[in-house]
Amino acid sequence: MQSNSIHIVLGLGSSGISAARLLKLEGKNVIVLENNSNEKLINISHKLKSEGIKVIFLDEPLEINSFTPWIGRICNIIVSPGIDWEHKALRELRRKNINIQGEVELAWERLEHIPSIGITGTNGKTTVTNMLNHALKFNNLNTEMGGNIGKALSEIALENMKDNYQELDWLVIELSSYQIEASPKVAPTIGIWTTFTPDHLERHNDIKTYFKIKRSLLEKSSIRIYNSDDEYLSSKRKELPKGIWVGINKQSFYSHNPKFWVDEKGYIFEKQTQLFHSSILKIPGKHNLQNLLLVTAAAREIGLNPSSIAQSINSFKSIPHRLEYLGKVNDLSFYNDSKATNFDSSITGLKSMPYPTILLAGGIKKKGDFLPWMKQIKQSTNGIVLFGYSANNLKEALLMSSYRGEIIVKKNLEEAIIASIDIARKTNSKSILLSPACASFDQYHNYEERGDHFKKLVKKYSVIK
Repeated sequence: MQSNSIHIVLGLGSSGISAARLLKLEGKNVIVLENNSNEKLINISHKLKSEGIKVIFLDEPLEINSFTPWIGRICNIIVSPGIDWEHKALRELRRKNINIQGEVELAWERLEHIPSIGITGTNGKTTVTNMLNHALKFNNLNTEMGGNIGKALSEIALENMKDNYQELDWLVIELSSYQIEASPKVAPTIGIWTTFTPDHLERHNDIKTYFKIKRSLLEKSSIRIYNSDDEYLSSKRKELPKGIWVGINKQSFYSHNPKFWVDEKGYIFEKQTQLFHSSILKIPGKHNLQNLLLVTAAAREIGLNPSSIAQSINSFKSIPHRLEYLGKVNDLSFYNDSKATNFDSSITGLKSMPYPTILLAGGIKKKGDFLPWMKQIKQSTNGIVLFGYSANNLKEALLMSSYRGEIIVKKNLEEAIIASIDIARKTNSKSILLSPACASFDQYHNYEERGDHFKKLVKKYSVIK
């Protein structure tokens, strides 16, 4: 490749910034292309320019002409997860034999010598990633957590290049379908598949494509761990590469003979060996017991003894924005489940709440079957407050389902929480749960920003004790 070759990074998000800096540190000519323009992005661009990285703000949406000035000089193009891997401009560039790779793959090429755990799944992957990373660190292993949560993988690669950097024992990586799709070289030492339900179909088009992308990560993993309680995964067992299965349900025990399981008294077993009691887990919900089994299976493969695992789990607290307990006032508890961005994830949150709860939901509704969500709402709530872009659409669906609780629509989360506190007090409800079942992009940059706003509003409108 000629000396004036260009490496193009798409997007000024955290992954794009880290990828640009990584390439620059290696002496590459780097250009970052960004569609949006605001004060924050402009300030970031000034900082990158001072580091020798050129930033160009596009006047129009990304298209093949956006790359015209550098055609013939492009060495590769780095894609952030937010950009569709099948974008028409990227497809045309591939036809021109221009190398395109995801930010995760770029970093992976510099980190693949480090043992790694890749965690994927529709729901549960963030909790498993955090819990497993906590367990390893608790037992004095040097780890970094990144990918879809924590640090961008390119940032970890940057740190790994420093002279005084201590070599990692393990990389713990959460991987979304977007990242897996754009990073086919990624092959973890251990692969974990938590759950599988329809999600991101607006991008992947159909469930078969979505399943194939997830499965590809496990196919490339040396050790594979699956959740046998997940109906879809269980139904596809013959199509999946052989691996370790875990499960808490009796049906899973008899049909799949999981290596890690829970008896009727709550004890966790590895085959026929009793390890510890599940009461060490301090976060609610059967789904979190499944997560614990997945973590236990991985920790045992890594070499931790049962006592060490139990001690680490006993000190693990819930992660931000996933059934995060915020406190109680006048017997009314508040839970932040902002990470529930689809119907199935919200169902899990609802099942974890004591009856009755008041549900806060809304945002941008994704594709998928919402009837099971409606059914769970009937069982778990006596009131729901909807907000955001899809609020009226969800209200119509609830009315058609003959929901008997109170339904209120508000413009935004602040108005919604005021209304929810009022309903909760009138109906003697036990909790208020923010579990939106929708994406946040109509009013927030991401689910974290939505959850942080909810926490501030809870403090503002009720004194948490």
